[in-house]
This record gives sequence, structure tokens and C-alpha cells, in this order.
Amino acid sequence: MPTRALVFDFDGTLADTESAVLQSWRETFHEHGVELPLEAWYAVIGTQHTTNAMFALLAEHVPDVDTEALRPITKARVYELLETLGPREGVLGYLDAAKEQGLKLAVASSSSGGWVNAHLGRLGLAPYFDAVLTGDRHRAKPDPDLYLAALDALRTNAAEAIAFEDTPHGVTSAKAAGLTCVAVPNAITESLDFGQADVVLPSFTAKPLEALLSR
Repeated sequence: MPTRALVFDFDGTLADTESAVLQSWRETFHEHGVELPLEAWYAVIGTQHTTNAMFALLAEHVPDVDTEALRPITKARVYELLETLGPREGVLGYLDAAKEQGLKLAVASSSSGGWVNAHLGRLGLAPYFDAVLTGDRHRAKPDPDLYLAALDALRTNAAEAIAFEDTPHGVTSAKAAGLTCVAVPNAITESLDFGQADVVLPSFTAKPLEALLSR
């Protein structure tokens, strides 16, 4: 059955926002005399629980920390780090090739609509997508709800769609919804287990979209 639609995760897949977010958390922990264990980060990456999990972990080590006061500070630091961030290398080539072939495109992200749409607009990616599904309206990954909603929005079925993800939680979500899933790990996630993915690419430049579809 031919591919009619592509569904992309946002954070870490279309743009490497996760590096900036992780750096912000590492700085926050360091300022309180604590090292952030990467295994704690990996446990929640790609889900909707990152912020609360990080603050809860910090509070375990620093019981008197005012996490509510820290929220706007950590958020501002993330946006500062993201000011010069562009799409991941090769992403624009994939999106242009998809449009040339008449494929439908969607974003399925556990992050909020405010976060995802703002960055899609800033990066110039918004016009490419027919639908944007986010975690403030659907159950977050690894639940399959975001991908099922994307299929519904694009009026296609799982057999005709390919998902692109950068985390094992995202791959689990896509596979649970029945999609073929291509993992494109980034520098933060490349050491994780992507055994559930149908294809693993080191980057979007490793294989053109046309070659991937012909596979």
C-alpha cells in the first residue's frame, strides 16, 4: 500500500529543542549543588511529564527549593537557548520532498499547542503541515492517542502513514497506533534502545525521503 501521509514528532525530531531543555535543567540542578542524572531525564523524555518530574527530583535533593518561583526562570532560559535554533539538518529536504509528492503532513507532539505552534511558526515550518496535534488536547505519548488523532485529521489510515520519532516513548506511541515508525535519534537520544522502530536513521541526511519510501 502506498504511503499517503507522514507524521512527525516535534521536540528533538523536527528541531533539537531537547538539547536546550536538558541544558536548562542541568544548569538549574547545578545552581542548587546537584547533578542531574541522565537516567532520570531519559525516563521521561518524549512524554508530557518532564517539567514536573524534574522539579520533583530537584525537591528530593533540595527540600526547601521554591519550584514555583523557578518555573518562569527555567522557561525563560530555555527560550534564550532556543533563539538561534533552526530545524534539524535534512528536515527541510524531507518536508519539501513530501510536498512535491503530494503527501499529507502532520505533527504529533506531547508538548502543548502553544509551545509547538510558536516554534513551528518561528522556524518557518508551519505552512508545511495539514494538522498539528498536541498534548494539551490529547493523551501524551507513549499512549497512541496523538497518532490516532493525526490519522483522523489527515483522513488516512495507519497502513498508509509513516511516523518519525526521536525517542523510544514516541516509537511506542506510533507503533501502538499501527504506523510504520522511522527513528531519527538526536545527540541526546542516540544511545537509547530503538528496537521497536522499523527503521533507524542517524540523521535525516542519511537517506533521502524518496529512497526511504521506495524501501
